[in-house]
Amino acid sequence: MLERYKTVREYGSKEIVIKKSRFIGYAKPASTEEEALQFIDEIKKKHWNATHNCSAYMIGERDEIQKASDDGEPSGTAGKPILEVIKNQGLKDIVIVVTRYFGGIMLGAGGLIRAYTDGAVAAIEGAGSIVNVLHQEVFVEVEYPWLGKLENELRNRETRMGETQFTDKVTLTCLPEVSESDSFIAWITDLTQGQAVITKGDHIYYIDGE
Repeated sequence: MLERYKTVREYGSKEIVIKKSRFIGYAKPASTEEEALQFIDEIKKKHWNATHNCSAYMIGERDEIQKASDDGEPSGTAGKPILEVIKNQGLKDIVIVVTRYFGGIMLGAGGLIRAYTDGAVAAIEGAGSIVNVLHQEVFVEVEYPWLGKLENELRNRETRMGETQFTDKVTLTCLPEVSESDSFIAWITDLTQGQAVITKGDHIYYIDGE
């Protein structure tokens, strides 16, 4: 799993007008090709009367899946520019559709490339870009006398926290970044003088800065 990657926050859209043609950019996170194709199909059904619904998506940790469609526009003037925007902005696991309603003025190949590039950028702006950071669940089980000290130290360290479980002992769910998890565990071990029972859980992505 990647330690961090950039994608879009959620479904979003934004419209621009270029020489009387309407370009409506749509973007959405997609972790599988099936999700991407379903989204493209939804937009095509929504805009069944549009002149074109051009699209591109890029999926996978190493961008294994990359597809683009000109949907009837001249070859290389729509899908590829959309895909290039995805690459240039360093985005992963994303699908973009740019819908065009022809306004009566021909744009030419260069104009189309610029228009679909701008449409893709607008789509990303509408959806909002984020950075997902991989965190490691670390369960820290201690006796109750340690709780106050631990909570204070974790607060000072600004550690992301999950649920705290209270049984005969207390178990804190800590969520350091994966890249810092080993040093974090060493720090907890030292802080509790080796009296904490520490176990690792799942890997979870959280949005950077939130």
